[in-house]
Amino acid sequence: MTDAPLPRLELWCELQCPDCRTALDDVRALREQYGDALTVELRHFPLEKHKHAYAAAEAASEAFEQGRGWPYVEAVLARLEDLERGGQKVLVEVAAEVGLDADEVDTALIDGRHTLLVDADVAEGRAIGVTGTPTYVIAGQRLDGGQSQDGLRERIVAIIEAAKGAA
Repeated sequence: MTDAPLPRLELWCELQCPDCRTALDDVRALREQYGDALTVELRHFPLEKHKHAYAAAEAASEAFEQGRGWPYVEAVLARLEDLERGGQKVLVEVAAEVGLDADEVDTALIDGRHTLLVDADVAEGRAIGVTGTPTYVIAGQRLDGGQSQDGLRERIVAIIEAAKGAA
């Protein structure tokens, strides 16, 4: 096995997207297979059709800043129906449930401190051809999971293994 770093996996995600909730199973499996050697980066791509997705992206950015980003993302995606009904109140509740400073998450939603980060992700996503979620980008290849996630994990593994072999 080589000590060369693995290519970074970007997950373009929307936190009101049922397909993104399903994609977490693949992300968990990849993390289990490669451990800390695989960096998985969440990239925000809130879709206009989901009215709380942008706020969820901002709250997730705050969660990452507080060091609990992935647990927060998983908890929000587990409560899609609650988020649809309860909006930002649910985002703050979830923050408290996963051990974040919920008041700080609430303040971040009010003061918009993560707006530029979310806007930059959306702009970059559009520039590279992201049109829906989930979308994966690894080693310069974009894999669209919005239509079907069948076989995507296997394709990601093949890309990782090819990159390891080339190193």
